[in-house]
Amino acid sequence: MPTWIQAGLWGLFSGSALILGSIIGYFFNLKQKTIAIVMAFGAGVLISALSLELMDEAYNQSGLLPSSIGFIGGALIYYFANSVLEKSGAKHRKRSQSQQSSEEEKEGSGVAIALGALLDGIPESIAIGISILEGGAVSIATVIAIFISNLPEGLSSSSGMKKAGRSKVFIFGIWIGIAILSSIASILGYSLFSEFPPAVNGATLAIAAGAILNMISTTMIPEAFQKAHGMIGLITVLGFLCSFLLSHAI
Repeated sequence: MPTWIQAGLWGLFSGSALILGSIIGYFFNLKQKTIAIVMAFGAGVLISALSLELMDEAYNQSGLLPSSIGFIGGALIYYFANSVLEKSGAKHRKRSQSQQSSEEEKEGSGVAIALGALLDGIPESIAIGISILEGGAVSIATVIAIFISNLPEGLSSSSGMKKAGRSKVFIFGIWIGIAILSSIASILGYSLFSEFPPAVNGATLAIAAGAILNMISTTMIPEAFQKAHGMIGLITVLGFLCSFLLSHAI
């Protein structure tokens, strides 16, 4: 099987967790504390992956200065893009309660939420594609970490969308679309960056890591803390440890 197809399938696999999470969030009335705990665990897993996999690889390929600049750059890119989307109605897109805006309350918020979901997921998928360039095989630990973290994202956000009056077609259409675009982003991450030197690929991994960490701090941890408070630190640590053990076992 061509490597670019493998990249697409791994991206689709990680993105499919959003669909699975959305099904759980829409059809099962989970307690808010349960959603918060799952969200915190996913945040810990993703923090571990970006620390031990993405940033470590970024440093190995591009060095300290480019990876540092890329990391900060990724955080800034996410910050400015997210700020625009928040003003358009996507501020609470990962919230599971009634914080999300309905279309009646904020016209155009549906499009903003969809773009916000895309903004949250694409850096991860690009990173999957680039990771295949080093050694010719995907980082299984990174893919599994992204899959685990995507599950609570889809779960919490879909629960909130339902409470905001969004239709099934809208909710599941977003996550199916993001899963497909995740596959495409992984293919592009592999295909486009295969033409660039390792230093550029490393800096790009750092950009993705910075964007992901900003996303975790802005959307996942606030949602988790709101309902579980002091437990969140412990659950996040457990998520980090599980990803750490997985990375070293694989």
